Amino acid sequence: MFRALSSTTVRWRPLEGEGLEHLSLRALEATAGAAIRAESVVIGERGGRPYGLRYRIDCDAHWQVMSLLIETTEGRTLHLLSDRQGHWRDLNGVALPEFDGCIDIDLAGTPFTNTLPIRRLNLNRKAGTAKLKMLFVPFDSFEPTVDGQHYTCLEDGKLYRFEAEDGSFTADLPVDEDGLVIDYPTLFQRLSPETI
Repeated sequence: MFRALSSTTVRWRPLEGEGLEHLSLRALEATAGAAIRAESVVIGERGGRPYGLRYRIDCDAHWQVMSLLIETTEGRTLHLLSDRQGHWRDLNGVALPEFDGCIDIDLAGTPFTNTLPIRRLNLNRKAGTAKLKMLFVPFDSFEPTVDGQHYTCLEDGKLYRFEAEDGSFTADLPVDEDGLVIDYPTLFQRLSPETI
């Protein structure tokens, strides 16, 4: 449904407030088992508070998250590792059972993490709705929590519905041939390649 991953760069801007994300996505040559790496720099604001950070997400060839690293310009760091079966630990090997069952992650200030379940599940219209537990990281508190989310394919390889489990938010997300969000209604807009 999606094309094989090659190196690509995209940018999104928030529709409210100031900010910008610059993301590079590439296939790796099985570095420590990882096959896909997303690296990004994000500046923005949340709750009236500005932030600047970079993140790196490593996935296996099936888009299952293996590691997440976030570093803020203020010196805060969050580095988590996954066994790809829904079990997480910190960099010191300490288990984090509160996130058991979370295969995917969701970072608050980027549309990129919507790509992870879309690509991992390879959802199509016949599949129905996938109900997921996500390891969610807000960019204001920086404290991970568990968040229930639902994904439904509306048009194979092109359009997916995101719904918060509690019904508080729904968005139909058009994606490109890589599964990357083109526009995220009310939140983000992708910039044209000429601006990159």
